[in-house]
Amino acid sequence: MQCTKCDNHAVYRLSDQLYCKDHFCRYFENKVYKTIKKFSLFRPDDKIAVASSGGKDSLALLYTVMLYTNKYNIPFFALAVDEGIAGYRDSSLDDLKFFCSQFDIKYHIVSFQDKINTTLDNIKDKGISLNKKPCTVCGIFRRTLLNRAARELGATKLATGHNLDDEAQSLLMNTMKGNMSHNAALGPVTGLSSTKGFVQRVKPLYFMLEKETRLYAFIKNFKVDFNECPNISLSFRAGVRDILNNMESTSPGTKNGIVNSFLEILPLLKEKYRNEKPFSFCERCNDPCSGKICNACQMEDLLCLKVN
Repeated sequence: MQCTKCDNHAVYRLSDQLYCKDHFCRYFENKVYKTIKKFSLFRPDDKIAVASSGGKDSLALLYTVMLYTNKYNIPFFALAVDEGIAGYRDSSLDDLKFFCSQFDIKYHIVSFQDKINTTLDNIKDKGISLNKKPCTVCGIFRRTLLNRAARELGATKLATGHNLDDEAQSLLMNTMKGNMSHNAALGPVTGLSSTKGFVQRVKPLYFMLEKETRLYAFIKNFKVDFNECPNISLSFRAGVRDILNNMESTSPGTKNGIVNSFLEILPLLKEKYRNEKPFSFCERCNDPCSGKICNACQMEDLLCLKVN
């Protein structure tokens, strides 16, 4: 097949458009830039922390954020969490370090071991015995450590690599569980409102399909391991992901339709739950939360952790 825009061999089909490698990369980067501008994800006075794991999504995010911020002279840095997943996270962090050395990007790494005195590998079995899946335990601590580190490093925004697939999965998961207040906190700019102590999270890859970030990383020849976290098979998300992938294969555009429909009602959801779930501050760690004790401190108690 031939690229719609030139005579080169096409590598990607989007509706009635065919893209060669160069035109696909232009399409990808332009779509990310349009998302940043449309939703005002970055401002000239921001300092951006880019959540980076060394995987395909985070490297695609880090590279496109680098191109954008360099153009507008906005400071940024990579921020990673080492959960302690042997044979997986150590390898991906090596890829991140290599990437940052290639493009002279500053990076910071915080670890479960340093902050909660253990690793995910060490506590996941106990979590499972308490009906807490590894992804639940990991997600709670990971989000908390990212926010704390971004805040301590002076970041005003925390860019994450969540793509269209991730958003569609989260929407469906929350709906299945009856957690519409959680859906209200989604979107290209997360959260119900700006809160002291919480670094605002933004999603530049919001409208990019996972297969597009994978292809972009491949075409750009990023040194990246395309393997998934070994704990993903135990998650609720994996089942929802398979449902959506099957729907997308038989009805292309399903994921895009779900997310765009959600964006139409998102302002109403935010308005509804902004007043019903006001933020306070954790009595233990003083992090912003919606109750007296934040999820991270509750998880520390449940797993009997001695935290630094």
